[in-house]
Amino acid sequence: MKRLAAVVAVLGLAAATAACSGGPTKSGGSGGGGGLFTTVDVLKPGLDASGPANPWAPKGNSFLGYNAMKLGWVRNHLTDPNQFYPGIAAKWDIAPDNSSITLHLQPNGKWSDGKPVTAEDVKLSLGIAYTTGSTAFAVTPGAAGAAADIQVVDDKTVKITQDMSNPSAKFARGVMDSFVVPAHVWSSVLPADFWDKLKASKGTGAEADKAREEILAIGQKVLAFAPPKDVSGGPFVLERVNPGEALLLKNKNFYNAANIVPDQVKFLNYSGNEQIWNYLSAGKLDQAGFTAMPTDVMNRIKQAPGSNVIRGFSPVAVGMAFNQAKKPYDNVHVRRGLAYLIDRDQVTKVASPEGGTPAVTTSGIHQKPAQEWIGSELAALEPYKHDVAKAEAEFKEAGLQKKDGKWTLADGKPWKVTMTAPAPFSDWISAQENIKSQLVANGVDAEVVTVADYPVYLEELSAGKYDVGFWLMALGPAPYDIFQRLYGASNGWTNVAGKVAHSAPGKGGNWMGSAEEIDVEGIGKVNPGELTAKLNAVSAEEAKPIMAQLAKTANQDLPAIQLWDYVNTQFTNTTRFGGWPEQDADVLRLPAGVWMQLGMVKKKQ
Repeated sequence: MKRLAAVVAVLGLAAATAACSGGPTKSGGSGGGGGLFTTVDVLKPGLDASGPANPWAPKGNSFLGYNAMKLGWVRNHLTDPNQFYPGIAAKWDIAPDNSSITLHLQPNGKWSDGKPVTAEDVKLSLGIAYTTGSTAFAVTPGAAGAAADIQVVDDKTVKITQDMSNPSAKFARGVMDSFVVPAHVWSSVLPADFWDKLKASKGTGAEADKAREEILAIGQKVLAFAPPKDVSGGPFVLERVNPGEALLLKNKNFYNAANIVPDQVKFLNYSGNEQIWNYLSAGKLDQAGFTAMPTDVMNRIKQAPGSNVIRGFSPVAVGMAFNQAKKPYDNVHVRRGLAYLIDRDQVTKVASPEGGTPAVTTSGIHQKPAQEWIGSELAALEPYKHDVAKAEAEFKEAGLQKKDGKWTLADGKPWKVTMTAPAPFSDWISAQENIKSQLVANGVDAEVVTVADYPVYLEELSAGKYDVGFWLMALGPAPYDIFQRLYGASNGWTNVAGKVAHSAPGKGGNWMGSAEEIDVEGIGKVNPGELTAKLNAVSAEEAKPIMAQLAKTANQDLPAIQLWDYVNTQFTNTTRFGGWPEQDADVLRLPAGVWMQLGMVKKKQ
């Protein structure tokens, strides 16, 4: 499944203004003899030759970890959201209560034009982040905390303080996961009175509202900004791009250039998974992120000379989610009946044999960190193993009727399970087709409906148009993020500046429509949205009992059936390069450009 491609599509296509000419590959960079490294950018399908070298532009030619740099790189930790590798920041100090993070920049950090990377570059970049609504730098604070102050301590030190009236345990992550661009190139995108506007935006009343609107309006200018040339703080600099490929050359001024082996990086264009499969099968790519594929394609790729597959933890699962505003999905016994009726092992084998493992139960938590978060409570949850007899008992409990081998609604009217999925997500389509077959074989009429693309899918899902849809959930490692997919805005609860409000089903994007309070066996009445919001500010130990309650609530009430937990699968090739990350390495969800920064990826001898 091209999940990341879908994210890009959500952002929309920004106006592209910078033109880069094509031409033959040439020698460049430091000329160290490291050769050409070839890959694809799974974040952005379809190269746009006129896109700017702008990390905020959805269709820009700024490639994460190569010519686009962040303050730090998030480690793929099971439970801790505040683990990082160095980026523009060499070191950082996080206050014990998460009230601040102090950044110590790379002492030898330079831009590709030779100018030093300074604290003023970071401050300007964080100012730009406000205009695009980035996590801790949103003008209307959400669940990621909010920066109260950005202080330049000295030329290489910046301290960012969190507004503790709306604290978030993942505030540091929001800061570190920020792009940094050179102030001497980008300063024109912010007006001279920007910081005054920002200060005004943090107040209340009409003046504050006006300031927030003006800051967000600046974001459009940021998205469209086209630097005259790429000035990079990363290991590579964009040389040129055409419809078929983008070429980057090694940045000799990169602070850790000695670790960077390739002289050049080439990103090949693609418009669909099949092209990536063909590149991999032909041995053309040195590295590629995962795309959903059937087993026979995986086997073909494995036959390519030098083919190497690396797998690791991916903190996300896919769930079959219900619109409880629509009958009969308002009845928990119907949802439970479907959970028993669907064989998750079979679904996973058909839909994601290489990129997923069947969910052991439906807890809302990926099975790998679940044991650490809720311990023995995991084994006590109902596993919803495939059991037709239990499914029929649940359907009868819901009042459904079975006539001539087919289930109908309680009033005898036909019941058809209509599942919807975005057309580009081949694994979701395969899963729904398999579920349809399973349901029909057991007397439940079913159909699969596809929509053109992911943004349309999300828009219509949010509008409550679908009965049943697929929904990414269990997004780790932060406890709040894990459960907000089940008990966040899509299910009625919004968290704005630490204050939780609930919208009725069908209002404010609440398409899932769970009850605001749920009576959970052994616990009592639970407000899952308010419990989820508590996770945002508590420590890991304080989070564990809350997560156990939420897991039990999700397991009993089933706003979604957790189908499979994703596995991060990466493709590399050992023909030209070696030194790849090990299996289960915590860098696998980072771009290969970051692997190079960390001293991985060596020239094959």
